[in-house]
Amino acid sequence: MAAVLLDTTVLIDVLRGRPGTSDRLLRLREAGDSPFVTAVNVEEVVRGLRAAETDVARSFLGAMRLAPLGHAEAEMAGTWRREYARRGRTLSQADCLIAAASVSIGARLATGNPKDFPMHELAVEHWPVGD
Repeated sequence: MAAVLLDTTVLIDVLRGRPGTSDRLLRLREAGDSPFVTAVNVEEVVRGLRAAETDVARSFLGAMRLAPLGHAEAEMAGTWRREYARRGRTLSQADCLIAAASVSIGARLATGNPKDFPMHELAVEHWPVGD
């Protein structure tokens, strides 16, 4: 069994019923892999919800395991942001926290935006947006 942290792009595509993403999630579960989210992903999804979507989203997100974001993950995220900024590349706080949580639990990260996650320590799986 492997852990897979689902980035916000993937979560939104599943909630919108996009068949390619929904099929990937089903195959992931059939393979015995465990889907995870972070508090950051939950916040990003909830922020964009319409009133009619709240119950379905809450149920869906509540069925996922939550990857912890603690002191070690915060340090890792801050280190990445500092190191990449020195090289002229700005990374978002949210993406760095999500990446750090993924590394911390030994998960690969499923995202529609692999370019946002250049960290070498991170295993990224591209799930194209809208697919």
